[in-house]
Amino acid sequence: MTEGLTRRRGGGGGGGATASPDGPSSSTFDASSSTNPTRRSGGNAAAGVPGPANGGASGGGAIEGRGKVAYDPRDFEDKGEANAQPKLTLMEEILLLGLKDKAGYLSFWNDNISYALRGCILIELALRRRIAMVKDPSRRRLALADRLIEVIDERQTGETILDEALKLIKSSEKYGTGAWVDLMSGETWNVMKIGYQLKQVRERLAKGLVDKGILRTEKRNFLLFDMATHPVVDMHAKEDVMKRVLALLTARTAAVPPQALLKEDIKYRYMRAVVLVCAAYASSVLENALQRLNYDSREAAFARCDDILAEFSTWPFGQTTSSSAGPVSIGGGPTRKRDSGGAGRESVQELVREVRKEMVKSGAQGKETAGAGGGTGEDEDLCLEVVATVLEIFGRMDSLL
Repeated sequence: MTEGLTRRRGGGGGGGATASPDGPSSSTFDASSSTNPTRRSGGNAAAGVPGPANGGASGGGAIEGRGKVAYDPRDFEDKGEANAQPKLTLMEEILLLGLKDKAGYLSFWNDNISYALRGCILIELALRRRIAMVKDPSRRRLALADRLIEVIDERQTGETILDEALKLIKSSEKYGTGAWVDLMSGETWNVMKIGYQLKQVRERLAKGLVDKGILRTEKRNFLLFDMATHPVVDMHAKEDVMKRVLALLTARTAAVPPQALLKEDIKYRYMRAVVLVCAAYASSVLENALQRLNYDSREAAFARCDDILAEFSTWPFGQTTSSSAGPVSIGGGPTRKRDSGGAGRESVQELVREVRKEMVKSGAQGKETAGAGGGTGEDEDLCLEVVATVLEIFGRMDSLL
């Protein structure tokens, strides 16, 4: 038996262990040597392979008495980017809002969340600067949903669904944002494109949350069939998402409350607050976060979400909001259904200004790293144009009309 990582090598002849520069963890041994009790200590004295017990080197950085640890050097790249991303993706936060805490499943009557989750995948990839609009001046002649998108960074994100979607977009011909949401949702009559559908997204997201310790897996019987459910284990994670939604939609001052934002080291804090409430609205799970409010407060929160969606579903963002403070008419977009009132208007105006500041800051950082292949400020704008396009698609969903 071996302890730690071992590699079998084809050469070496004979049945004994062969020493190599990798130390004992790369030695080759036959069936007879696997029964040798000296293998348990990390070395094979009979074969003359030094181990930690007899003073041999067991490999750089290895703990004494244990084998080497294998690692992928790519896991240590771009740690700065990893630290700038939130623990939960946008899709996972939306799924958490929709899940019943103890029952562990979504409402059977929610027909919108599957489609909206595909849009959230594109938003997440754009915010992580993996996809962007094709840099073509003539694209402005087309509607937002028809403008082509492309992969600008092939590096994996570490999230399985995001990486699968990224590979799909990279390996296929270019489509518009609206077409990609439809294709990944399986809403196409072209049987040749049915392979673009991302399957079991909700179940895979739930399993990802199980791996992160937020959900657990159970099996429930629904009379005719058994179904895997995922009750919430870490209520603090779900409460954090709900508090951010409530803080943004119920703020009584013009300033955006810090409770509505992620940690300061997270990139696009204000933009992520915007897409969270808009995606929850389109997914028909926003009601779950607002159920603690009375009727009037809940209607005011929905009205403010209408205004936010109207301002951020156009490109550039907030076309009716000025850069300086002051009363400005907002909500001129086609998705506005309710009037959020004076405090709501001022709050949305301030949110637009904060997002613009983030864009300027991120664009400046992009220019600084352009020499090292980090992109330009214009690339950042092309990424956020994808976000605006998905929000525009959300605004045209049947549930919001």
